[in-house]
Amino acid sequence: MTERAQAYRAIRRDGVLRVDRPETEWLSSGWNGGRRRTDCAYNVSVPEGWSRTDLAAYADERLERADLECLERHSQNGLRDAIEDRPPVLFTGVDLEHARGARCGSVTVYATAGISNPAALPMDPDSGTLPTDSDFGSTSDGRRGGERGSEADTRPDPGTVNLVVGTTRALADGALANLLAVAAEAKAATLLATTGFPGTTTDAIVVGHDPAGRAAAFTGSATPVGEATRACVRETVRASLRSRYDGDGSIPDSVADADHGTATDVRAQVFQPALEESEDRAQ
Repeated sequence: MTERAQAYRAIRRDGVLRVDRPETEWLSSGWNGGRRRTDCAYNVSVPEGWSRTDLAAYADERLERADLECLERHSQNGLRDAIEDRPPVLFTGVDLEHARGARCGSVTVYATAGISNPAALPMDPDSGTLPTDSDFGSTSDGRRGGERGSEADTRPDPGTVNLVVGTTRALADGALANLLAVAAEAKAATLLATTGFPGTTTDAIVVGHDPAGRAAAFTGSATPVGEATRACVRETVRASLRSRYDGDGSIPDSVADADHGTATDVRAQVFQPALEESEDRAQ
């Protein structure tokens, strides 16, 4: 196996996808997110009707059952004793048989994609209202749901688009953060073209880089890392959707047709920032 093929190699077993690369620095937007330096990241498929809220314990149970724990353990009692050092773990309602990967340049991306809980952003919205904190996590009206606040709110719907992105380049701090934005933009563009929605209520992304790799100060859309990421996200999301929905017309036509979802129909108040003249210019 070539060095390129070994970069961010993935193993899938018992509903767990583990993406490996030693001493990787990760940035996660998912549960227990933020920056981590560990040897792996995970995407865990949860069963229909899943309602666990003790996510740290649940993640440990699933990784141990699949025998896919990271080689470096931060304590003999398990990763939950060092939660700030826990490898990034994403949760999805999509079966991992629909996981797909792609490589381009220095970048490898893995995706799982489902769209049963779409998040629409209408450009000519009605006068809606913002959800309250007590609303969040509820799907009783078929429109609210997502990943915010308490652990209970991170439970994925049967949809969810999760991405694990890795580059063998060493990224500056801002470049790593920007890579997450580039991946999110590519995901939204791909989903809009494919499904008519820019995302779901529970999407999450993990991006990683090799601190010992060749330095890259920027990851914008026109850079080698940025373009490679966009290409990989486009291909993996489309491939995962094809696997999930080919022969099954279950992609909803609208939020109203979906099992769950949300449409942001509240309007924001637009204003122009105040212009303050300096004393010299005012004279």
